[in-house]
Amino acid sequence: MAAAAADDDVAPPTASGYLDPSYWDERFGKEEHYEWFKDFSHFRHLLAPLLSPSLSVLEVGCGNSRLGEELLREGVAGGITCVDLSPVAVQRMRDRLAAQGTKGVDVVVADMLDLPFEPESFDLVIEKGTMDVLFVDSGDPWNPNPTTVNNVMKMLECIHRVLKPEGIFVSITFGQPHFRRRFFEAPEFTWSVEYSTFGDGFHYFFYTLKKGKRSLESNSYQNIIPAAPRVNMVHEELESEDFIFRTNVEEL
Repeated sequence: MAAAAADDDVAPPTASGYLDPSYWDERFGKEEHYEWFKDFSHFRHLLAPLLSPSLSVLEVGCGNSRLGEELLREGVAGGITCVDLSPVAVQRMRDRLAAQGTKGVDVVVADMLDLPFEPESFDLVIEKGTMDVLFVDSGDPWNPNPTTVNNVMKMLECIHRVLKPEGIFVSITFGQPHFRRRFFEAPEFTWSVEYSTFGDGFHYFFYTLKKGKRSLESNSYQNIIPAAPRVNMVHEELESEDFIFRTNVEEL
């Protein structure tokens, strides 16, 4: 079953409210569980082939998701670290895991723009909807404002740094390739970029970036501005809040 949806009254008055850390502290103080962009069952077929028992995994922007526990059930035993900027979210997850007697998941307060880990610490880094928050106030999706560009690049630079050689970064997002590839394929990154989609009617994007595997095609893409595809939006098929993060896409 899908996770319980957030109550309508937890959403901020405007999309830019998602950028306010105090909003998240207040929300996580009263919300038990919410899965952005579908729960694990919807993309298991894409993520499970990337998993193995020995992996060390970092989840960026865990909130009150149960993805870390799902990874444990999949047999990941090399260490799972979940980070969030909200100390409220972190403490509540720690309390939940302790009450369940769940071991093998470390929950840490950390800023995704300044991850406090040594270089090459993780085999796999996952973000699910976390990067999308940085785009809620980006302006023109074809020419995002400098603050958005700067923050997205900081996030990606941190993730690239903490990934081990040949490590994998998974990004689950609304962001279509013609918006995301300019960031993923910036010259300073060595990862390859592939993507799949999941969902019925409306598609979520599942990007797989493999460090050290960059191709010549990725280098040439920097000089190309692709035509935007037509997008079919079906509101009824989105989670109750997920539609907020389609704002930029709807401006096509």
